[in-house]
Amino acid sequence: MVKASRHESHPLVAKRLKRANGHLSGVINMIEDGRPCVEIAQQLFAVERAITQAKRVLIQDHIDHCLDAALEERSGSSARDTSEFKEIVKYL
Repeated sequence: MVKASRHESHPLVAKRLKRANGHLSGVINMIEDGRPCVEIAQQLFAVERAITQAKRVLIQDHIDHCLDAALEERSGSSARDTSEFKEIVKYL
């Protein structure tokens, strides 16, 4: 089982995702209002970029902090299982 943890970047990631959520709600309204497709596509691009950046910050922070902790814990045969890192990297 993976241990839950909170990193310094989590509030920033949550803020980015809330902003993306607001943009996405706006895009839905634009579609319902019949706005031009070019404007909708532009806003969808902004939503996608915001989510991608939030994901990048989260994963990078996880790797930076958890990998350091795993290396510090490593002593003799009690090395931390790296499967969690292998699992999260696939989302990059």
